[in-house]
Amino acid sequence: MRYDRPVSTDDFQRARSPEAKRVREAAILDAARRLGEQHGVRQVTLTDIAAAVGMHKSAMLRYFETREEIFLRLTAEGWREWAPAVCASLRALTRPVADASAPADADAVAAVFASTLAARALFCDLLAQAPMNLERNVSVARVREFKLTTRGALAEIVAAVRAALPGLPEGSVVDLVAAATALAGTFWQIATPSPEIAALYRADPRLAHAIVDVEPRLARILAAMLRGLQPSGAGGQ
Repeated sequence: MRYDRPVSTDDFQRARSPEAKRVREAAILDAARRLGEQHGVRQVTLTDIAAAVGMHKSAMLRYFETREEIFLRLTAEGWREWAPAVCASLRALTRPVADASAPADADAVAAVFASTLAARALFCDLLAQAPMNLERNVSVARVREFKLTTRGALAEIVAAVRAALPGLPEGSVVDLVAAATALAGTFWQIATPSPEIAALYRADPRLAHAIVDVEPRLARILAAMLRGLQPSGAGGQ
């Protein structure tokens, strides 16, 4: 649910029902999402989010414990949205016109992970922030909810990868997903320096190595990893 105008303080004060509470929470999440996309998660404060939804910060704390809880919820949403997208792309790899049962190869699977992650800038930002900051300033119950969400998403992705690459052990796929998400988060941070630092990299040829294009680098590394993980004689070697 998205809002074209800030939800006023009066709107929030009038709302009493469970449905109204869900509307309030959705408005807060939408505001945090927009601000995160515009400025980067690290730069967004609780005061910024409150101002964007037209509430006082103290009132907003009735719905979320902390700023970190808001962004951890968005990270969970990111997992729920990304998992079916990557699974659909992986399933498409295993249905070529010539042979409906032909497996995918390592490069194609790696490219799916790289492209679907690189297309989700906010999710990449959140993937880096979650273990460093977001999980550290919320209740144990909220961390549990988040980890169960990622567990469900991981199970979907593992099944899709193993269908695309028969013979790849489950543990190896878990390692692949862990590497893909960790590297995507890290590379996104490197690829989005401040404007001043970005200008420095462009101006000095000696610093060209610091300019990172997330998708191709991620695809190369994941493809190499997958080729090493696949059993001897499997496709993509």
